[in-house]
Amino acid sequence: MFEPLKPKIEAIVSNQNNSVNERLLNICQLLESSVPYYNWVGFYFRNGKKEELILGPYVGAPTDHTMIPFGKGICGQVAVSNKNFVVPDVSLQDNYIACSITVKAEIVIPIFVNGENIGQIDIDSNTPDPFTEADERFLEFVCKKVASML
Repeated sequence: MFEPLKPKIEAIVSNQNNSVNERLLNICQLLESSVPYYNWVGFYFRNGKKEELILGPYVGAPTDHTMIPFGKGICGQVAVSNKNFVVPDVSLQDNYIACSITVKAEIVIPIFVNGENIGQIDIDSNTPDPFTEADERFLEFVCKKVASML
């Protein structure tokens, strides 16, 4: 399912006619429309030198979580740990910020530029426990491509 998406991601990233934000939004749209269990796809980026994340381009239901302090929720934890975080069942996570009652699972993969965690891709799913190692490897690929244009 993911292999055919890789050249599409590369084409979006290398399209210099679009701004970085337009390309990020195009990636969100591609992922949300191509993977049936990707119900909300967005990017969060570090707010300058502050220990908080700001919401970037996304596709899916509107969210109130436009700013997330480091350590809070799944995204905030990834900002601190610098590691992938796969949540098969969000109801079992103490430090989870609910965006929607329909969300059952979440995956967050950090984006590194010159070894520094500058942001992340965040995906919510309305399907319980849908994410596999294939999702992780593919989203790591996406994050590497995104890093190359930042």
